[in-house]
Amino acid sequence: MVMVNGTPLEAAGSNLEDLLQKQGYDKRHIAIGINDEVVRKEDYPSIILKDGDRVEIVHFMGGGAADPLVIGGHAFTSRFILGSGKYSLALIKAAVENAGAQMITVALRRANTGGRENILDYIPPGVTLLPNTSGARTAEEAVKIARFARELCSGNFVKIEVIRDSKYLLPDNSETIKATEILAKEGFIVMPYMFPDLNAARDLANAGAACIMPLASPIGSNRGLCARDFIRILLDEMDLPVIIDAGIGKPSQACEVMEMGAAAVMANTAIATAGDIPAMAEAFKNAIEAGRKAYLAGLGRVLEKTGSASSPLTGFLHEDKNGGMHE
Repeated sequence: MVMVNGTPLEAAGSNLEDLLQKQGYDKRHIAIGINDEVVRKEDYPSIILKDGDRVEIVHFMGGGAADPLVIGGHAFTSRFILGSGKYSLALIKAAVENAGAQMITVALRRANTGGRENILDYIPPGVTLLPNTSGARTAEEAVKIARFARELCSGNFVKIEVIRDSKYLLPDNSETIKATEILAKEGFIVMPYMFPDLNAARDLANAGAACIMPLASPIGSNRGLCARDFIRILLDEMDLPVIIDAGIGKPSQACEVMEMGAAAVMANTAIATAGDIPAMAEAFKNAIEAGRKAYLAGLGRVLEKTGSASSPLTGFLHEDKNGGMHE
């Protein structure tokens, strides 16, 4: 598998020149890097792509990049963050590819001996790992897990989860703020999971959070937008990206929060418990993209009372020339 501009393709063993022709690129107007090394045009015919190669194809364009999601200075074209906690390992790779996700969460647990399968073997190259601190009950535990995660991933992204309540699994905003402040000072790109409270959101921003991730409803519940009104307040008041995390149960709900102005959606249980995981991942991807386009387009106005005809109310077939009716 070869990653071409973030998309996995069955191109291992292919000639680079042939790949460009099959994908419809005009090589006069592009530049290519393979695994961070810029490739000369005259070398295209002699380059054979290998499994795991990362191919970046760029060209000049007017203006800036089209609507990227920017977190901590890193730009993503996908606004779908995929959770991995409830997946079978065999389905993760397929779900990632169908979701088009460029970021996937992973949790840390104690390693077992004996060669068990590792989730990292199933995540395509080029996908950004977002370690989370699930299992942490205090800021101190979250910080410890985050430091382990950086050692494992060699990356600075971390999703802070601090949960003391085992019945409703609600995040502890106070401890999350403490952990965010510590980790942001250590250079982490902190993405905190939170209960949607405006004061806590502002404290997280002041503590150095790169975004905020309010829940829509209790984690793993698939109950949808129970916190709609409070999320609306965050969307209206916060300058940081607001990524809706936890509780989104259907693609239609993901589309709705994107229409409201959310920067992205993270989902796990809704996909992991679907009958067809790859198909549901693709459905979420399409819904998130549709919601974003609708938000950017600006939704049409809503009438609270009466209706408004979209066609003229004159010129019916049964009217006479003076506008009167006839049998």
